[in-house]
Amino acid sequence: MAASLSALAAFASRAAGNMAPTGADPLCDEADACLDGLAEVGSLEGRMAALKVHFAAGYAHAAAAMAAPARSPQECTAQDMAVTAEVACALTVSERSAAALLAESATLTAELPLTLAALQAGTISWQHARAMCDETSGLDPAAAAALEAHFLDPEAPFAARGCPAGELVPGRFRAKARSWRERHHPVSIEARHRKGVKERRLEVVPDRDGMAWLSAYVTADVAAGVWSRATDAARALQGPAEARTLTQLRADVATSWLLGGVAEGTPSPKAQVLVTVPVLSLMGVVTEPAVLDGYGPIPASMARQLVADGATSFLRALTDPRSGAPLEIGRTSYPVPKAMRQWLRLRDGRCPFPGCNNHSLDNEADHLLAWSNGGGTGISNLGQPCRKHHRLKHSSRWKPVGATMDQPPGWTSPSGRSYPSEQQDWEPPRWPDRPGHTGEDPEREPPNGPDALAGAAGPGDTEPPLPVDPFPDWALVIAA
Repeated sequence: MAASLSALAAFASRAAGNMAPTGADPLCDEADACLDGLAEVGSLEGRMAALKVHFAAGYAHAAAAMAAPARSPQECTAQDMAVTAEVACALTVSERSAAALLAESATLTAELPLTLAALQAGTISWQHARAMCDETSGLDPAAAAALEAHFLDPEAPFAARGCPAGELVPGRFRAKARSWRERHHPVSIEARHRKGVKERRLEVVPDRDGMAWLSAYVTADVAAGVWSRATDAARALQGPAEARTLTQLRADVATSWLLGGVAEGTPSPKAQVLVTVPVLSLMGVVTEPAVLDGYGPIPASMARQLVADGATSFLRALTDPRSGAPLEIGRTSYPVPKAMRQWLRLRDGRCPFPGCNNHSLDNEADHLLAWSNGGGTGISNLGQPCRKHHRLKHSSRWKPVGATMDQPPGWTSPSGRSYPSEQQDWEPPRWPDRPGHTGEDPEREPPNGPDALAGAAGPGDTEPPLPVDPFPDWALVIAA
């Protein structure tokens, strides 16, 4: 801790101009010093949070040891309340906040050693640690340890791809942890989904200034479809004479549909929902979850229902049976074909800018190296930034770099710092049990078969088929 404070003091001193610049450009030196100082402060905040966890858990343990044995549940509750009140007063926070700190401290010290170690090292923040506590809640010790190891142990089998947990903004880390939990929960996603469907409801919550929140707890495919349709309708209404923002338009068209149906002059586009479903799950052979774009894992039964209800287009997508990652395709002409745009959505999932949460269906295909500068139209030279970060690329020195067939581009900042891309957590497919094979061997060679065509365009498409590939279909992307 002393070394960290000393380094921080040095950064602050240099940023303030009290040290001689080391480079030819004093302003660049000052900017670099400030960014380094911010990074060090962020790391230091994580270490301070670990100290708070240590002291909170230590006090709770000591208080429990000093207290007389509780003679009734009411007396036990009173003792817990006393400990919570003491911590709340010591920190000058509410008792609710103190209770949350005590609960999370107990979880970190007793059940999540890797998370606590990362917090002590300053490689993750307190928000990351809280997300881990939340996402492991309700799991048995083995399942919680597996989730923790997936994100914090680089030596774990099939460790998380892409950025380390601490390099993801907390919201994105929480989303990835929730997605992994959904896939590996000891209770099948089908059983939990059936329970959730019974609890669907519409809610209204009053807010200030004459406003209120209207929310619907519905199945994920319905929510994604409503969002997509409202977004497309809102975009269609935008123009030079329209003063409302996209956010305002989305709310206005959705509520107008609810109140009176589709009003005259309001577009009513069909929802576009992107779902990736393993072929074996589509056939009902296994129950491996499908993936709903912008949401995460969904029950295979929901994906099968989308097909049964008449999904209008199918894109045949080949994924590596060893890793679950999509395989490379390419084009030599400037326009990005529909199939390749779908492939980008499959690879990236969302805008690849660090921390951005814009869904892939809202984003724009973009050449990383401009076509006019020799860039080709292939997956490894394409990204799909949202409109905001597409504009940032062309109006500043922020640049996307390093895309591959299964990895979105990272970004280089104007100061020269590199920020890696958040990759999707592809996993090898789950093979059905059968004689001589348990379905657990990730090194198993894919079967050879006569069907080696890479992909055909969906109904109504006029694009040529994708290049021949030796692997058969392992995943099917449904645009419904």
